[in-house]
Amino acid sequence: MSSPKFCILRAPGTNCDVETARAFELAGGTAERLHLFRLLEDPRLLNDYQGICIPGGFSYGDDIGSGVIFSRQLQFRLSDALAGFLQADKLALGICNGFQVLLKSGLLPNGIDNFPPAESSEPDATLTWNLNGQYTALWVNLKVRSSNSVFLRGLDEIEMPIAHAEGRIAVRDESILSNWKEREQIAVTYHPMNSTADVGDEILEEPVNPNGSIANIAGLTDPTGRILGLMPHPERFLFATQHPQWTRKKLSGDGAGLELFKNAVQYFS
Repeated sequence: MSSPKFCILRAPGTNCDVETARAFELAGGTAERLHLFRLLEDPRLLNDYQGICIPGGFSYGDDIGSGVIFSRQLQFRLSDALAGFLQADKLALGICNGFQVLLKSGLLPNGIDNFPPAESSEPDATLTWNLNGQYTALWVNLKVRSSNSVFLRGLDEIEMPIAHAEGRIAVRDESILSNWKEREQIAVTYHPMNSTADVGDEILEEPVNPNGSIANIAGLTDPTGRILGLMPHPERFLFATQHPQWTRKKLSGDGAGLELFKNAVQYFS
């Protein structure tokens, strides 16, 4: 069986597409970097892929908000192609700016059940400015909360770097959060290192929760587990030597971030 092929969909301002494509290749898949303009010209190109990933960066310079313009292209010009793609048991991943795109387009949190959302509908949630009001870059510890996500299978805790200014999840009302919990859509949360304590929904302080996200949420999945959006960057931890304490912790071999891409590839085996 041939290796599954992943589309790394880039746009003006995307800057993490090369390393994201490399991550899928190291995981045993094949990857192709495709510019959004080419897909807008011919949406049928999506049929060539088993998965799509929107990588990090500053799409369209984050003009009028992170991921907003890119998200509108998906919502208003590619909705039919994306809905058909995901109905075919395929995968979608959004990393950092890509998460912002998926959430603001309406593909998250509800997947294709309500995509594209009605123009008059209010979004369940958004990603907005970090509570510190600053672009923040550091390493965080994450706790996997959902057993549904294809990308997170076999993972419990994982470290990754974050680098964003608009990574704080805010919800329209508390019922949204309860619904996510019931459907196991909270994929990963920021969590203290080496802690077994259950902090519940208490918003942890920096640097554990670097942005003040509600319930310490760092990533969301759709109800099927085949769409994942997360603010941390797994493609920046493909090798143990990328960890800032790799010598002190005596790390070697693959970085933990590679596991997400391996899970995506293995889904099609």
